Amino acid sequence: MIVYLARHARAGHRAEWDGDDRLRPLDERGRRQAEGLVAQLAGREFKRILSSPSARCVETVVPLAEARGLTVEPDDALAEGAGSHAALGLLRRVGEPLVACVHGDLVEELLGEKMKKGATAVLDLSADGFEILERLDPPA
Repeated sequence: MIVYLARHARAGHRAEWDGDDRLRPLDERGRRQAEGLVAQLAGREFKRILSSPSARCVETVVPLAEARGLTVEPDDALAEGAGSHAALGLLRRVGEPLVACVHGDLVEELLGEKMKKGATAVLDLSADGFEILERLDPPA
């Protein structure tokens, strides 16, 4: 099963945000990256869009959801700090090609490497693991 694992787009600096970090929105560059994800994933097949409930993750995939006529499905299993076990369990339960917007901590835990904000890894997820098929740079 194909999973497009997207790290949320740019949302400024955590230290400069005054308030609940889960509510920190995308900045101007992040909004452009979110719009660019629509073109970047054009022609690729997926049936659902899941996201961490954090504003910056949801906002990253809203343009994609609107372009595809899909709904963004927030899930705590993709939230910052939820861990790879929860995330992989959710993705496997879905059982069909999807986009999942997540945070950097989950990307590092799953892939063992960092991804830039707005980047996407294309995964082939199976019952016993996954293979990274492609890495997509953040949209400009």
